[in-house]
Amino acid sequence: MSASDKLYVGLDVGRTIRGALVRTDGSILRQHRTVSEVSDPRIFIDQLIEAINALRVGEGGVSAAAAGIGWAGPVNQRAQRIEANTNLVDVSSYDLHTELERGTGLPIVIDNDANVAAYGEWRSGAAREFNDVFFVTMGTGIGAGLILGGQLQRGSRGFAGEFGHFKIDRDGLECACGGTGCLETMASGPNIVRRVREQLFSDPSFSVSKLARDMEGTLTAERIVSAAMENDSLAVSVLRETAAILGTAVASIINLLNVEVVVLGGGVMSAGDLILEPIREAAQKATMATAFECVRIVPAQLGQDAGIIGAALLARDTLAIR
Repeated sequence: MSASDKLYVGLDVGRTIRGALVRTDGSILRQHRTVSEVSDPRIFIDQLIEAINALRVGEGGVSAAAAGIGWAGPVNQRAQRIEANTNLVDVSSYDLHTELERGTGLPIVIDNDANVAAYGEWRSGAAREFNDVFFVTMGTGIGAGLILGGQLQRGSRGFAGEFGHFKIDRDGLECACGGTGCLETMASGPNIVRRVREQLFSDPSFSVSKLARDMEGTLTAERIVSAAMENDSLAVSVLRETAAILGTAVASIINLLNVEVVVLGGGVMSAGDLILEPIREAAQKATMATAFECVRIVPAQLGQDAGIIGAALLARDTLAIR
């Protein structure tokens, strides 16, 4: 079998286990989805093994060569160990890497979910023509992946990329990380919702907003984005404020690292130019002119599949190095 014919499994692991069997060019052959076990780590690990085994065989009985996993939380990448994560079942006492290799018979590579999404956009998406890339994903939290000189950067232990915990307000809100004033406390999906609710409570002029009707039910970031696209004044106002905060934070990265491209992904970016253009404007105001002239700020191309494609291609490339 030639290298171009090989197949790889990619998993994106969070509250849902999303996986795919991926060709070496990044195209998806087949997908699989499972709701994650939330209480028993042994069952959860077995779910991961079952997901990989359900995907590993392609057309004509060809088996995957390796599997990559993007994990929604801290990963000690050198040791291939999962650190404790309050958002998922705690498997930090298990040697997950060994368990998965034993249960599947495949070489396994584990990395942070933002890193593998960045890798997917770099190898097969919006950043594929560049060597210096900053990728940001904005959803329930805010994560990032960094490629410099054509190499994924993880830091000394694999914990680099916590862009959501940039401090932007010394007197700001307490964050789940234990700090205060983090970017996530203002610009993540749940905090966009919080800020809309605060505006509805404090400013009577917004009572005409379509979002006021959602206050009695479930108000979501997706609903706010949809309202903004329908030109709802409150939704547009909050998204523009969010964009200004994000753009200023992105400017710090551009000034520091002189990247060629910033790729913006996650559910919030479904607002398109409503949020992308204000991010660019805010970034330009806060970036040195020489650095801004040579950077592009673009939307991600792979959507929710960035993580599974990136995990599979990271497995592909790691196996090639071994």
